[in-house]
Amino acid sequence: MAEKLVDVALIYDFDGTLAPGNMQEFSFIKDLQMTNEEFWAKCQKLSEKNDASGILCYMATMLKEARYRGIKITKDQFMQFGKSVELFEGVESWFKTINAYGKNIGLNIKHFINSSGLKEMIEGTKIAGEFEQIYACSFIYDENGAAEWPAVAIDYTSKTQFIFKINKGIKEVRDDKKINEYVAEEDRPIPFKRMIYFGAGETDIPCMKMVKQNGGYSIAVHSGGIEKQKRAHKLILDNRVNFVCDANYSQGSELYKVVTTILDKMQKDYEFDMLLKQHRQKAATSKTATEKY
Repeated sequence: MAEKLVDVALIYDFDGTLAPGNMQEFSFIKDLQMTNEEFWAKCQKLSEKNDASGILCYMATMLKEARYRGIKITKDQFMQFGKSVELFEGVESWFKTINAYGKNIGLNIKHFINSSGLKEMIEGTKIAGEFEQIYACSFIYDENGAAEWPAVAIDYTSKTQFIFKINKGIKEVRDDKKINEYVAEEDRPIPFKRMIYFGAGETDIPCMKMVKQNGGYSIAVHSGGIEKQKRAHKLILDNRVNFVCDANYSQGSELYKVVTTILDKMQKDYEFDMLLKQHRQKAATSKTATEKY
């Protein structure tokens, strides 16, 4: 009987990490007949005026501007907007390719989204079915199916809680009990040392640093340009990430080589840990047997 594959988590931000720009900019803002600059300026103004969360303010602005124009926003409509979201080169084939690589060396790759973008839009993208769980902002819907209030708002600090949910195998966003219960690291479904975090923006820094500090690996991706590269490389110098790569997920790309090298190391580290455990158990058994005589 084949040995059970070892679970590994690949955790991705969405905007700027798997897709260029913000997901609202591909069709939602266009349907409002606004420019991207006009929309985000309104979000910023609302945030500054009320000293409020930027995430909650962009969600409120989406609803307000849609209602003002008589546009009914339902979950299905958000998913339709998600269908227009473009992805970086190689993203669509990435999951199949990296899953096969992992399986070949004894690893079961599980993919997760951890985003300040909209869950409903991500669920409309071509790659939605690739993820074990999509942790992202979402809305509550009324009896007619229209979005009426934020259900989940995820900013740069609250993103870190979902790393622990993955670590402990908790799927429910609403859970606030199991997430705080003590579980020994060796008993958690996916330890930090078997995590890779992919991020691009400021909202990812706490997660990238936390995963790295706990023995996992963080990769800052960028979509080219001198300034973007400088900001990304500063994250290495500030000890917040392990690697910086161009947002190209094609087989043979620098990102592919970095990730497969990390996976190789994870597999060898797991074998080493099992070898240590085996020898400790052997020593304990030998001691017990000796004490009997």
